[in-house]
Amino acid sequence: MQFENDIKAVDALHQAYNNIRTEIGKVVIGQEEVVKSVLISIFSNGHCLLVGVPGLAKTLLVQTVADVMDLNFNRIQFTPDLMPSDIIGAEILGEDRNFKFITGPVFSNIVLADEINRTPPKTQAALLEAMQEKAVTAAGQRHVLPNPFFVLATQNPIEQEGTYPLPEAQLDRFMFNVLLSYPTFADELTIVKNTTSNNDIKLKKIIDAKQIQYFQKLVRNIPVADNVIEYAVKLASKTRPHTALATEDINKYISWGAGPRASQFLVIGAKCHAAISGKYSPDIEDVQAVAEAILRHRIVRNYRAEAEGLSIEQVIKNLF
Repeated sequence: MQFENDIKAVDALHQAYNNIRTEIGKVVIGQEEVVKSVLISIFSNGHCLLVGVPGLAKTLLVQTVADVMDLNFNRIQFTPDLMPSDIIGAEILGEDRNFKFITGPVFSNIVLADEINRTPPKTQAALLEAMQEKAVTAAGQRHVLPNPFFVLATQNPIEQEGTYPLPEAQLDRFMFNVLLSYPTFADELTIVKNTTSNNDIKLKKIIDAKQIQYFQKLVRNIPVADNVIEYAVKLASKTRPHTALATEDINKYISWGAGPRASQFLVIGAKCHAAISGKYSPDIEDVQAVAEAILRHRIVRNYRAEAEGLSIEQVIKNLF
């Protein structure tokens, strides 16, 4: 009986995913793989880093996801003068002469950290506790964030002046690092037609916060064969130079590999990828489908790889 209920629940997640994709597609044209990655990160209870040049609808995508999922949404524009208290909030002296905590914009279901690399490390670090613990500490008091809670951050890869590269510890908190490419000619035609007229698109709310939490627990409960887990762990282990499973190319071109969190995300991501694809248990192909976005920001190339023009994506694909 429980098995039948689990099958129905996975079917419900598959259907909800398709409905959400259809609804988002009314506003966000193209970028199917990007939308898929964002939704997988949400159903896997992870955070997502979106990397792309301006004008590729990164902010619009996040706003649309929040609308369709009926979630609270706040946008933080990261700038060099942004302070930690501008994100998490601060204590102020009230009229009754008592201090009270005023919550910052991080207290929301979905937080869009726009151009996260444009603020100093001190302010970037203000998000670390929020992303990992789903809570913030101010004046010695712990404040729990709303549930569900997701950070969807954007980053511009072509700007170098006035930017602060994200530290590895913070990058590791993101489940996915997703690259956005330019739209196809046909997609861009549709975008221009839709955005240069008076079309007012009304979006339906497909699911809510409680359903998202239910699906998150469901993803965790999806069974995985031992060989799939072993494949995921081996894939992450292969990226670590001068270790037992490291390949010749890894020892030659990589200075630092992925940690255990990558193995965890590979399994969780494979579970979710299988479920939204209508499968009841993930296989090796599901692990490979999410591997690039999970490993991309966890592998550091050395100078030799950069000199020879070897991309992180090529390194990852050579591990399959």
